[in-house]
Amino acid sequence: MKLFITVVIFCGVISAEVSAATLELELRIRDHLFFPATLEIPANQKVKIRVINEDPTPEEFESFELNREKVIVGNSQTVIFIGPLAPGIYPFFGEFYPKTAQGVVVVTE
Repeated sequence: MKLFITVVIFCGVISAEVSAATLELELRIRDHLFFPATLEIPANQKVKIRVINEDPTPEEFESFELNREKVIVGNSQTVIFIGPLAPGIYPFFGEFYPKTAQGVVVVTE
């Protein structure tokens, strides 16, 4: 029984360390624009992006390069995970307002 408890505690510690190591960024949608329009992240690291839609209308976070597509209803938020990624520039846009809702993820060494 002591071995079981030790294993459970060890797994919990490892899990907490892994989740603490995940970089979290915030991306806001306001007036059909992304703020900030440029997200800088380190190469080869998984990243959690909390997307907060402050507009009353829905918007879609879409990126062919990141292979992500997610609708965020008005006045709500969601989480999108990306990476690990190689260095480069990865554009994203809002499908409902593609002329204004544009941004890039810049991945650096």
